[in-house]
Amino acid sequence: MTNIQTQNTEISTEQIKRFLHTHPNFFEENASLLAEISLPSPHGSGVISLAERQQLAQRDKIRVLEAMMAQMIKHAEENDATSEKVHQFSLNLLNGQSFSALQHLIAETLQLDFAVTQSLIRIWIKPSNNTIAQDAVFTPVSEALSDWVMTLDLAHCGAKPDIADHLLDDNLQSFAFIPLSKKALNQRPFGVLILGAEDQQRFKADMGTLYLERIGELVSAALLNHLFALHL
Repeated sequence: MTNIQTQNTEISTEQIKRFLHTHPNFFEENASLLAEISLPSPHGSGVISLAERQQLAQRDKIRVLEAMMAQMIKHAEENDATSEKVHQFSLNLLNGQSFSALQHLIAETLQLDFAVTQSLIRIWIKPSNNTIAQDAVFTPVSEALSDWVMTLDLAHCGAKPDIADHLLDDNLQSFAFIPLSKKALNQRPFGVLILGAEDQQRFKADMGTLYLERIGELVSAALLNHLFALHL
């Protein structure tokens, strides 16, 4: 602890702090001291006055606040853009189309608007509509994968789990697994929408999943328009 020797009386740093806290007008009443006190410069050699040091500290705080504000504005703009894309996606899904055209629309939109390199839909409940029963989306998945998806309350992002190792290309670096269900009815997932990206940072384990949830709900509703007779 730094000590100051004054008239043979030791005054500690803490005592000085307490004095200044209890006498907030000290420097106002002794303004000349501000010009006399010098401190090491935080940006190089030499010394500067206390007033100059305070100005530098204030500028640093302003720069930090400006950077934070710029980041907040950037995130808000990105969220607005994503929200608009989700809205347009929902409108496109409302258009009457065949089951195969619906799948093409989903895959194309995810790739062009949401930076998804590859997507895959798997449904593990057989449809009563026999005309689509042979579609690739009904290709069986492992029981381990379907059981795991059943446990998901939210989209799962990050690395690909071993139970899905055979799905999507090996060059993809990050993934999102979105359970397909009618959440409003507390329905168990009838399938999964898997998104893969070459960018390792695209689907991070700690990312927010609000828009992924919305996309999952939209895709689920669109699929159920064709699969309404599923035994759920």
